[in-house]
Amino acid sequence: QVQLVESGGGLVQTGGSLRLSCAASGRTFSTSSMGWFRQAPGKEREFVAAISWTGGSTRYADSVKGRFTISRDNAKNTALLQMNSLKPEDTGIYFCTAGLRPSYVLASSGGDYWGQGTQVTVSS
Repeated sequence: QVQLVESGGGLVQTGGSLRLSCAASGRTFSTSSMGWFRQAPGKEREFVAAISWTGGSTRYADSVKGRFTISRDNAKNTALLQMNSLKPEDTGIYFCTAGLRPSYVLASSGGDYWGQGTQVTVSS
């Protein structure tokens, strides 16, 4: 089993940056794909980024390509999401997810485990 705790959210102006962190506990973290999803008010949860358990493969939603970077440090049981050039439409609750499945599968359906989420607000 994997437990996930997100941090790093906050309020930022358009064009600013934030770095989200997902701290994981559990023996299967190092072999789990990781990902980030987000949910804006009144909208469904949507995929943002995913990374394979080795870190060698990453995927991004078209809306964040070139602005967001996902990474992981298996030695520290941590996954990161660096968000640059933030836009108001990036506002939402960001959730970390993990699963013993390929990252492309996690990107479409999410993982087996989810964190509680961290709020990101981008002001115009």
